[in-house]
Amino acid sequence: MPDSSAAPSLRTRVRRMAELADYDATTLYAIIDAAYLCHIAFHDAGGAHCIPTACWRDGGHLYIHGSNGSRLLKRLTEADSCVAITHLDGLVLARSAFNHAMNYRSAMIYGRFEKVAGAAAKQAALAALMDKLAPGRQAEVRAGSAKEMAATSVLRIALNEAAAKVRSGAPRDDADDMALPVWAGVLPFAQRRTAPLADAGAGALAPGYVRDWCQE
Repeated sequence: MPDSSAAPSLRTRVRRMAELADYDATTLYAIIDAAYLCHIAFHDAGGAHCIPTACWRDGGHLYIHGSNGSRLLKRLTEADSCVAITHLDGLVLARSAFNHAMNYRSAMIYGRFEKVAGAAAKQAALAALMDKLAPGRQAEVRAGSAKEMAATSVLRIALNEAAAKVRSGAPRDDADDMALPVWAGVLPFAQRRTAPLADAGAGALAPGYVRDWCQE
């Protein structure tokens, strides 16, 4: 679990606006758990790449999955990479153009991914993904076949070299600008759930987690 008092490594130390850094595991885990996607930056013979992919957390690791033939998954076990997650919470409109900002929660994770070995461990990791998408879903759907499981790789990266950065609150204007006759404040963003859309061929009744989708 990351130390809450200091950056766990030089490359995770926040230098720009260091006062916004947060090295506490609780903050880091909350940012990851609120995300369905992450962006992974890596380098290979073709140059630098940054690829979005589904992610989930189980304990002190972040997990991803994909095809055995994926260039991304192969490269991630060969060299260190960087994982980024960001949630935009608001546009901060200040009295001066220079002091405009954004409210956000972000996380950066460094290290090398490792392959989840063993059929049972891989199945448990994928079940955790299903539980993140919709608790109880795993017990209702057709489980992955032997062929499907064999064609899928699950990777994980430890969260012991990571940092969060969080900005919240009002504009931070210079004292000389406070009297300017300009509206200042925050234009908030929020993730919103909309009504479920049933597939045309769906014959089963909507389970509770579908019916309650918009109420959560």
